[in-house]
Amino acid sequence: MHKLSALWRRCRDYGDRGMSTAEYAVGTVAAAAFAGVLFKIVTSPEIRKMLLTIIHRALNLVG
Repeated sequence: MHKLSALWRRCRDYGDRGMSTAEYAVGTVAAAAFAGVLFKIVTSPEIRKMLLTIIHRALNLVG
C-alpha cells in the first residue's frame, strides 16, 4: 500500500510541468505573428523616422 500511495503522489505531483506539443505550436504561431506585427510597425516610414531622430539625438548628446 505504501508503494501505491508513493506512486500516486509522484504521478500527481508530476502534473503540468511544461507545455505540450500543441501549446508549443500555439505559442510559436503567436510569437511569429507578434514578430510580424512588430516588424511592420518598426519598418513603417513614420516610426523609422522617429527612431532615427531618437538615435541622432542620443548620439549628439554623447558627443
